[in-house]
Parts: sequence; C-alpha cells; structure tokens
Amino acid sequence: MRDERPIIVQSDGSILLETHAPGADEARGLLAPFAELVKSPEHVHTYRVTALSIWNARAVGMTAETMVETLHAFARYTVPATVIANVRELAARYGLLTLDRTPDGLRLSCVDPETAERIARDKTVGRLLRRSDDRAFDVDRAARGELKQALVRVGFPVDDRAGYSDGSSLDVRLRETCVLRDYQRAAADAFHQSGNASGGSGVVTLPCGAGKTVVGLAAMAAVGQTTLILTTSTSSVHQWRREILDKTTLADEDVATYTAERKETGPVTLATYQMLTWRASGDDDFPHLALFAARPWGLIVYDEVHLLPAPVFRATADLQTRRRLGLTATLVREDGREGDVFALIGPKRYDVPWRELEARSWIAAARCTEVRVAMPPARRMEYALADRRTRFRIAAENPAKTEVVRDIVRRHPASRVLILGEYVEQLERLARLLRVPVITGKTKANERERLYDDFRRGTTRHLVLSRVGNFAIDLPEADLLIQVSGAFGSRQEEAQRLGRVLRPKADGRGAQFFTLVSRDTDEEEAGHRRQTFLAEQGYAYDVATPEVFQA
Repeated sequence: MRDERPIIVQSDGSILLETHAPGADEARGLLAPFAELVKSPEHVHTYRVTALSIWNARAVGMTAETMVETLHAFARYTVPATVIANVRELAARYGLLTLDRTPDGLRLSCVDPETAERIARDKTVGRLLRRSDDRAFDVDRAARGELKQALVRVGFPVDDRAGYSDGSSLDVRLRETCVLRDYQRAAADAFHQSGNASGGSGVVTLPCGAGKTVVGLAAMAAVGQTTLILTTSTSSVHQWRREILDKTTLADEDVATYTAERKETGPVTLATYQMLTWRASGDDDFPHLALFAARPWGLIVYDEVHLLPAPVFRATADLQTRRRLGLTATLVREDGREGDVFALIGPKRYDVPWRELEARSWIAAARCTEVRVAMPPARRMEYALADRRTRFRIAAENPAKTEVVRDIVRRHPASRVLILGEYVEQLERLARLLRVPVITGKTKANERERLYDDFRRGTTRHLVLSRVGNFAIDLPEADLLIQVSGAFGSRQEEAQRLGRVLRPKADGRGAQFFTLVSRDTDEEEAGHRRQTFLAEQGYAYDVATPEVFQA
C-alpha cells in the first residue's frame, strides 16, 4: 500500500525516510548515490537532492531515470513535479561537456553550439578555452583542473575522459593477515573501478574508526604504482607508515617520509599538509609543493580530504593526470568548498552511515553527554564585560570545569581517557592537576610517539591533548573522551573528536563522549550546534549537571 511506503519527497528537494517503514533499507540503498544524507537520528532520516549529489551519481553511471524511478517507487505521496524536473535538469547537465585527450593537449566538446557559446561567454571559463569549432575548444593540459573547477562553479560539470598518466611500477600487495571488511573492499573497488578509464579518482567517505587507512592500502595495491600520501600531522605520517609496513609487502626502504624531521622521497612517500604549505615569512612561494613533481606519482592519497588547504587545492588543479583518492569521515567543509573537492579530487565513490557500521559492530557504540557547568560569580562578571571573542575563551576556560573532569575520571577508573581542548594553558593546568601527560603542538614528535605508545600499552591510561589530537591518532584502546573546550561549534571538529573513541574495542565495550560547556554563555550555544550535528548523525545526547559525577 502506498501509505506504507518509506519516503516523503518535499518540494524543496528534501526527502524524509521513515526508518521502520517497510522497504526502508532498500530505499536507503537506492537513495544514497544521488541524495545527500543530512540527518540520521533514530526514526526519520533526512536526505537532500542537490546539484553536487546528482552530479556525483551521474559521474558513477547512475541515470536520471533511475533516480526518478526510485523516488516514485518509494514515495508515500505524489512526488512534487518541481523535484522531478530539477533532478532531470541537473542530471542532464552532466555529460553536456566532455574532456578528452588529443595529441596536442585536451579538447572540451559540447553537446550543442548553444552550450558552447554559453560557457565561452563566462569570463573565468572563457579565458581557458581556444575555439576549434562551433561545439569544441582546445585546452592546455595544464589548465585541466582549473577548467573543471570553473565549470562546476558555473553549473556545468565536465565528464573528464582524458585518463591518467602512469607512475613508476610498484609491486605492493596486501599481506594475507590483512583481511578486508566487505565495505572496505567495496570502497577500494568503487575507487579503482577495475582500472576503467573513468576510475582512479574520487572520494571515499567512512566514519572515524572504520579503517579508511586500509582502504587507502587496498587502492595502492590495486593501482600498483608509486604513491604520495598527504595527511594532517607528523603523528599521522608515522601511523600510516606503521600500517603500510604491517599490512603490505613493502619493505622499510620503500616507504619514505617528507616532514620537518626528515625530507626524503621513495616509491611511497608520506608528507603533511603543513609541510606542503610552509613558506618563509613574507614569501609568496610554497617551496615544498615541489614534492608533487619529485617523482612520477601513479597515485596521490589525500587523507582527511575535507581539510585540504587552499594552496594544495591550487597544486592539485595541476595534477589532474594523476590518480587521486580522497579519504574522509565527512565531506562537510566549513569554507563551503565541497564543489572544489568534486572538481579536483573527484566524485564521491563510496560512503556508508556511521550508525550502519555501529549496528554491525565495526565501530564502537557511543554515548554522548553534555555537562553544563556554572561559572564562578567573578568569572561571570568578567564574561559580561568582555567582547564576543574574549567571552568565548573565558567560558571555555571556566575553572569550574577542572573539578568536573576530575570527578568524571574518578567515576571511570577502568577507562582509557583522552581529554581534548582548544587552549594550551587550560590543558597544561589540567595535566598538572591530574598528574597526567599532555601533548600539544609544542611537544616534539618523538615525545608524542612515546606517549602514544605508552597509552597503547596501558602504561599511561590518561592523555591530555590539544587540537593535535583531533586527527588521525591511532589509539583504539581509548573509550572515554572529555572535551573541555572546542572551536566555535565546528562540525568537523566534533566528528573528528568523537572518532577518537569509535574504534572497536577488543572486549566489545562501548565508548563515552563528554562535552563540558559553561552554562548561560556563548559556549553553550556553540555546544548546541556541535550537539545538533552529532544528533543528525544518529547519536543521542544526554544533558547532565556536574553533581551527577560527584562521588
């Protein structure tokens, strides 16, 4: 019966999926390729059809009619005509333009003279084109990325068929002990597409703790060529190196690191975004971007691609002949440059919701709690007199949070605890009071690694971390995280911090995530934005007062 169908399509392009309705699982699987998952709380998931979501689907072969048929087949009520029209119109945009390789460069072909004239008249696009006939343009190879980026911005995504240049051959295989989970294999296959001309570029979206690194290793084995891996920190470089040596047949001498400590290149080279974007004071040049040309890379892996800095975006525009894999837990960018990820890295090839992997025990179940802490009277007056930015820091460094942290730690004596925050002085005070180690941006890399190793072995059961702990630290034993301060409600940060405790535990236990906010302040509002984001991913939030944790 139609009134039991699982989705409701609304005229603004949003789609409500009732998770317990008959056919909900099938509908979810068919919606995911062309509708962006916006929220996934317990009972009703919200999707949105956007230009990028449709172009992502078209880029991996889904037709407009398949999208329309899916909406009609599962909709409880009549699908609004405007939505059907928008789906067909946006889907038709993909394929109007194709980019092919020629002996002398590239050719951009248009489906008709009118489309050719329309894009030629755009100032940004037109300067990259040389008219060859009424429906085609010659394009310099060096302009491939810039052109794709500009065309997405004017609403005409290009079907890039120009292929890839091979790097040097590299014999790399996964060890027999590295058994891929089904979704990891599916993600790597979706990226590589069995070596088809359209395969070899795109983004894989998986939750923190779901094993994105292993997907990257499987992609390396599939491509079998020299590989450059870019990531967020020196600690992440070391983590990738450990995983490569543990899970692939590559030898120690095959894997080089290009960091502040050591600048070497090898068949597989690991570097950080910070290193690539370093420049001398007052200099406009980024000298380490030359790493992109240091070897004929066959594959470039962008870890945490949602954090790609602008200079690396610009360099990536020149690297369109190289295979490119982006890995991320969320394609949300606070700067709104998701379209540039689509244009320069490639379409979203694979994703899977957090809660789906949690239900299958591939990531730990998490319980989230916000603790609202009152400020002392003197602190409240200081807060009232301050400007907005200063007020946020005053609230974040509320000294009353210290005792709450101590009480939470005391109530969980068997837990492996990470304490994360934004402000180094606050964290150093906490570390001294709790008599536990602290890691900040000032901590030397070898000292960080020693402390991480102590935590993994259980020698240390508590670590205080600044924002260096947001990304790519491999501490699967951590099961309790206390966030004492954060960055103005950043959704990226909330996803990354929760991910630090989502890795599955050997004994199957769940994870706990506490956020401390100062009551009746701007920090409480920022906390609400972060809380809303996690609730939209399906995580229920409890709200507590400090008294709950007092012994």
